[in-house]
Amino acid sequence: MRNPHSNGEATGENGFGDGVILGLDGGATSTVCVCVPYFSFGDRFPDPLPILGRAVAGCTNRNSVGETAARDSLEQVVSEALAQSGSDKSDVRGVCLGVSGVNHPSDQEKIENWIRDMFPSHVKVYVQNDAIVALASGTMGKLHGCVLIAGTGCIAYGFGEDGKEARASGGGPILGDWGSGYGISAQALTAVIRAHDGRGPETLLTSTILKALGLSSPDELIGWTYADPSWARIAALVPHVVSCAEAGDKISDKILVDAADDLALSVKAVVQRLGLCGEDGTASFPVVMVGGVLNANRKWDTGKEVSNRIIRYFPGAQTIIPKV
Repeated sequence: MRNPHSNGEATGENGFGDGVILGLDGGATSTVCVCVPYFSFGDRFPDPLPILGRAVAGCTNRNSVGETAARDSLEQVVSEALAQSGSDKSDVRGVCLGVSGVNHPSDQEKIENWIRDMFPSHVKVYVQNDAIVALASGTMGKLHGCVLIAGTGCIAYGFGEDGKEARASGGGPILGDWGSGYGISAQALTAVIRAHDGRGPETLLTSTILKALGLSSPDELIGWTYADPSWARIAALVPHVVSCAEAGDKISDKILVDAADDLALSVKAVVQRLGLCGEDGTASFPVVMVGGVLNANRKWDTGKEVSNRIIRYFPGAQTIIPKV
């Protein structure tokens, strides 16, 4: 059955116009695409916003999985969301995509070209880093404040009242994003190898990770790790690090404490560069916090630990976990 919001069939009485809009959130683990009606109320968003179709596919961060896999995931998630909504590509009025790994105009141009290859030339395309989308999700669309994403990767990004932007972290695991899921897991794997070699203390991580991966010896971790070093695969070990920390393992606890420290420092760097805290350091501003590392809902609560550190730095900070 054809979507009633498809071109030529809109009523206009509820503010919806012809066609649909696609919104995509692409991280280093998965990509979500939602299809919503095109609406003509300007800044007045209907609440709740009707979702006509929703789909999930793989990673669209080309730095993590390469261009071919990233583009394939993008095409898949768009096609599935449109199919679920009963729409087709000719109904699309605009595409807004926030994706991790967009750090330079050349990155934007690359992904914009992928999108434009999929749709007619009149379709409006907007591509930004996923941090900007995440910030807007917690501030009702206002680009002011700071956002911290800590999932497979991590980044802190902020906007000042004057429109200036700043970022910290977000360069990927090689460049030191140790508060990310990948960073936490990589340090855990390193701790297991160091313990096995005799270069580090024994840790509960050894038996826990080997059991989770179905391996019999730390020596097998080398082959497992380099068989597929995709960021999401490594980051999937984070829950085991948290479990070991909750069981009293000192090595695991230190990894998570260091991660919380590093994430809070990323926020601190952005806030200070933009002056969000005011001259006396007590001004109020939002800090939107998203990502699986921060939303684990476990006894060892990384999100709470990071939030506490941010508030110690900046008493006026208002930490927000948006509904998604």
